[in-house]
Amino acid sequence: MKLELQQPESCNIAAALVSQADRQGSNIALHYPTGKRSGQLQYASISYADLNELSDGYARGFIEYGIGRGTRTALMLTPGLDFFALFFALFKAGAIPVLIDPGIGTRPLKTCLAEASPEAFIGVTRAHVARKVLGWVPEVKLVTSGPRLGWGGLSTRQLLKLGQKNSAVALAATQADEIAAILFTSGSTGIPKGVVYRHRHFVAQVEMLQAAFDIREGEVDLPTFPPFALFDPAMGMTTVVPFMDPTRPAKADPRLLVQTIERFSVSNIFGSPALLNVLGRYMEAEKIHLPSVRRVISAGAAMPVSTVRRLQAALPTGAEIFTPYGATECLPVASVSGTELNREVEQRTASGEGTCVGRPVAPNKIRIIPVTDTEVATFEGSVELPVGITGEIVVHGPTTTDTYWQHPDKTQLAKITDTDGLVWHRMGDAGYFDTHGYLWYCGRTSQRVRMADQVLYADQVEAIFNTHPEVFRTAVVGLGEAGCQQPVLCVELLVKASRQRRERIRTDLLQIARNHAATTAIQQLIFHKSFPVDIRHNAKIGREKLARWAEKQLA
Repeated sequence: MKLELQQPESCNIAAALVSQADRQGSNIALHYPTGKRSGQLQYASISYADLNELSDGYARGFIEYGIGRGTRTALMLTPGLDFFALFFALFKAGAIPVLIDPGIGTRPLKTCLAEASPEAFIGVTRAHVARKVLGWVPEVKLVTSGPRLGWGGLSTRQLLKLGQKNSAVALAATQADEIAAILFTSGSTGIPKGVVYRHRHFVAQVEMLQAAFDIREGEVDLPTFPPFALFDPAMGMTTVVPFMDPTRPAKADPRLLVQTIERFSVSNIFGSPALLNVLGRYMEAEKIHLPSVRRVISAGAAMPVSTVRRLQAALPTGAEIFTPYGATECLPVASVSGTELNREVEQRTASGEGTCVGRPVAPNKIRIIPVTDTEVATFEGSVELPVGITGEIVVHGPTTTDTYWQHPDKTQLAKITDTDGLVWHRMGDAGYFDTHGYLWYCGRTSQRVRMADQVLYADQVEAIFNTHPEVFRTAVVGLGEAGCQQPVLCVELLVKASRQRRERIRTDLLQIARNHAATTAIQQLIFHKSFPVDIRHNAKIGREKLARWAEKQLA
């Protein structure tokens, strides 16, 4: 379904909310938690018409306050009513929301805010306290969702009152190429970068997600990653905000998640592999069935087939589990369903062929080019690799972003312009196409282990060892200079084991290493209590940190 925009020549993602309010006015747009009472979760609800009207009021208030077209606005809100209403209000006003993961740490967060140089700051009380105490941004236009503690600016109630002075249509006639938002990456493999999203990117993203996963108006979604929840009103879904800390998805309470799914007859679940692993294990142990769920979508990292199988057992016949592949800079790129992850694919992964991430999501184009750490300005002189040969994955499509905010050097390194002037994004991932047209992911190119006569890619090697029944996950890291690195396998067990038991597991894993040509070079193995993972999804392993730790351990 194409999004209905307010004017043929303009493009504003917030027009989707206006359109849905026209069609689904009295239908519930959002259920959001308001706390606990006697051990029970309390929820409030708002209709599409009322959510649209509230965001209109906020948008008019923004314009009167001076937060208008092109105003960069840092947004630090907890998931709930104001998160949705204020976010869409910023789009309606033509302002540019700046989203940064608060969990990345105070120092990186301050660096990202300095780079974004916001002209306005909207946040909950706690965010404003941190802004003042840590000196994140200078005094700019401020809006507080919650009590203000002497820092000026406006409360959300004052913002609405200010908006009453303005009766204009609260929908800026932004253009397709106009900047819509700046979304910072999680920084799981480096310093977070601000990805510039244009309105056309958001519009295309909604259309591609609807088409790829057959998402329909009237569905009920449980999104456990807040930024993805913002797509729900645009797609006509009812959003149920889960009662959890979104910065720690692996710590979510599966009992509360199941209660929420059953209470609201959730049809779609969106979550990271870490959260879905916790949910799947809980449902398996408690023999829980979720008859309302028809679709589960996971993102952030590849989801283990074992997690897929556990989830499938709890879902009704015909329900599907999808693992889309992509990045902040380009999403979705490809997708694979649980049905496609059959025994043959599972065995290929376990034997070291990589992780199948599916077929390209239309109308994306994907190429595989030789791996290099240097700039590839054009495809001239760069050979497209044939089927079955591993290289770097590059993609062009409607959601391919074209620049990083204030980082022309990083933009140059990550983007390729072809002879037609189209921008391709270098995913920074190694992979290949098989003879059936499926894309296989092998690991981050920056995390490859470069020995004198062999290159090891993490996701290929680790899958071989992850088949051990007592292993939760492994991580291969390279110590020393590139080109003569020593591979070391870091191991995280499912449960704590005695020294004697660990030694037996060590013997098993070293025998596994000797049984595969790709892993015979691995002769060093270290047990780690709990791997460092990314803040956003709790799923991407911080192999750079592990490498530094392993080096100290072996010293």
